[in-house]
Amino acid sequence: MFAGTCALIAGCAQTGPILSGNGAGTSPETQKSAGFGQFPDIPIPSGSKINTDKTLVFGSEPWFGQLALNSGTNADALFDFYRSTLPQYRWEEVTSVRAPTSILTYTHGERVLAIAIRGATLGGSEVTVTVSPRGNNRQNQQPSGGLMPAPVQQVQ
Repeated sequence: MFAGTCALIAGCAQTGPILSGNGAGTSPETQKSAGFGQFPDIPIPSGSKINTDKTLVFGSEPWFGQLALNSGTNADALFDFYRSTLPQYRWEEVTSVRAPTSILTYTHGERVLAIAIRGATLGGSEVTVTVSPRGNNRQNQQPSGGLMPAPVQQVQ
């Protein structure tokens, strides 16, 4: 499933810049830089900083894991940013909920993307981007190997 490549983003500092930019605005722009080359299929708002204490990423093409960002942009603007920008990266919306912690869920091929956005205490937002392999729908499949007992039948 994983191509044998494993990358862990960690460091001494809690956050580090991804790319300098105007993070204070209400309409974030997408960052594109060599420093973000590992995440070419996810739009990253300008001025965001990676929270290395909460980030764990495996692989590169495709990558899976959790990317934690701190942004100077408010949560409502980030919600709108991701809803309008993710389709340009070929992600298809499954569901989205705008709330104190907003959740957006998307799919692309055999991957699922979940983004949680919440306002930070001193302004801006905290964003958690989670990408995982799509699970199998086992609801209509019969278990193999006798894992479940046969259904009870009424004897007459």
